[in-house]
Amino acid sequence: MTEDILDQFAAIVGAQYTIRDENDLAPYLKEPRGLYNENSPMVLKPGSTEEVSEILSLATKTGTPIVPQAGNTGHVGGQVPLVDGPHGQIILSMSRLNRVRETDAAGNTMTVEAGCVLETIHQAAADINRMFPLTLGSQGSCEIGGNLSTNAGGTAVLAYGNTRQLCLGLEVVLPTGEIWNGLRRLKKDNTGYDLRDLFIGAEGTLGVITAAVIKLHPIPAGNQVAIAGLESVNDALSVFRMAQEACGGALTGFELMQGIAMEFSTRNIPGNRKPLANDYDWYILIDISSSQSEDDADRMMQTIMEGAFEKGLIKDAVLAQSEAQRTAFWQLRETMSAAQKPEGASIKQDVSVPIAAIPEFMAQADRAVLNAMPDARICAFGHMGDGNIHYNISQPVGGESDAHMARRHEISDLVYAVATQMGGSISAEHGIGQMKRDRLAAIRQPIEIDLMRRIKTAFDPANIMNPGKVIDLQG
Repeated sequence: MTEDILDQFAAIVGAQYTIRDENDLAPYLKEPRGLYNENSPMVLKPGSTEEVSEILSLATKTGTPIVPQAGNTGHVGGQVPLVDGPHGQIILSMSRLNRVRETDAAGNTMTVEAGCVLETIHQAAADINRMFPLTLGSQGSCEIGGNLSTNAGGTAVLAYGNTRQLCLGLEVVLPTGEIWNGLRRLKKDNTGYDLRDLFIGAEGTLGVITAAVIKLHPIPAGNQVAIAGLESVNDALSVFRMAQEACGGALTGFELMQGIAMEFSTRNIPGNRKPLANDYDWYILIDISSSQSEDDADRMMQTIMEGAFEKGLIKDAVLAQSEAQRTAFWQLRETMSAAQKPEGASIKQDVSVPIAAIPEFMAQADRAVLNAMPDARICAFGHMGDGNIHYNISQPVGGESDAHMARRHEISDLVYAVATQMGGSISAEHGIGQMKRDRLAAIRQPIEIDLMRRIKTAFDPANIMNPGKVIDLQG
C-alpha cells in the first residue's frame, strides 16, 4: 500500500484520529489471549457514520482490507489483522462513535452508536429506570458494535436471549460506502428479508455496524442469588429442572462451575472469598428475578433449595443477604476466566450442547482430554441454562506454557469432536474469527458453506471487509 493511499485514508478522519506510530498501534494489534499479534499500517478512528462511509468507499476503490474493531475483547482473533493475510490491513476503531442517540422508556428501546461501552449502556438504561440485560465479564470495555457483530451471549441468555434477540434495528455502512438506515423500533415487521440478522454475528465481514436500536426491560422488583455445592453435573441438571418448574421465566441465570474453577477464582482474584465452608466438586449459581417483590424472589429460591436438599441434590448452599453479596457471588463466576491466567497457559473452548447432554459431554470430554494429557487441569464453567460450557484446560502444575499451547489444536479437536457428536456447536458465543474458520468449513454442510460464500460475495465483492474471517472465499 502506498503512502499516498494511506494519506487519503488519514485525511478522512484527520491526523488527530489517525494512529501510525508503532508504539501507539500496539494495543490495537494484540488481542486479550495473546494468540494473534500482527501488523497494520494504521488505525482510523471515525467520528461519524459519514466518515465510515467515506473510508469504506475508498477501501473498495483501492482494494484495501478493513478490519473493524470495537473494544478488542474478542477471543477468536476476529478483531485483529489476519495472520498471514494480505498486507496493509487497516484497523477501523469504532470507539469515537459512542453516543446514546435516544432513549424511549415507554417503548423500552434505546438507540446507541456502535462504540458505546456496554457498561455505559447499562447506566443509561438505569437512568430511565430500565435495564439492558446483556451482561458480560468484559462489560467495562467491550462495545455494543462488537457484541452485535459476534452475537454475544453472556449470563442472562436463559431469560433474555443472545444479543440478536436484544436488537430491533441497525444502521450499517456497506463495503461500497452505502449507508443502510434500518434503525426501526418495531417489534413486528414482516417486510421481506431480515437484513438485520445478516449483519448480527457476521463479525464485520459484510459491513460495519454504526448504530443499533436495542431492547430494554423493566428493572425487576426483586432479585435473589444463591450458590450451592454439589457432587455431580447430573445433580446440577436435576436442580436446574426443579428451578425451571418453580420459577418459569423468573429464572434469569443458572451457572455451572467446576470446583477447580472456584478454587482459581478465590485464590487468584483479590476480594473473592469462598462462598461455602467446605469445598465441592461442582457449584451452581442460581439467579431469580421477580416482577412482584423481593419476598417473591426469596420464596422461589427457598422452594428450590428446600426441594434440592430433600432429594440430596445439593450438600450446602448460601443465599445472598444483600445487594453487595449478590454482586460478590456473581463476581466469583464472572472472574473465572481471568483467574486462570496466574495458573499458566490455558486451552479454551466455547462449546454448546443440548442441556440434557451436558453431563455426558463433560464425562466424554474429560476422558478424551485426560487420555491425551493426563496431568492437565480441566477447568469448566458456563451457562448451564442455555447449554454453553467454557471447557478450559489449564497447563499441568510445573508444566511449560509453550509446550501446553503447542498442543491446543490437537486438544481442541478432541473437545469439538465430542460436542459435535452430541449435536452441539464449536462456538456458542465467541464467534468464529480466524481461530475457528477452517473448523467451521469442516463441520458445516457444503451447501451451508457455499451459501455463506455467496452472501459474502454479494455484499463484499472486493473482499475488503475483514477478509479471511469466518468464511474463506478461496476454500
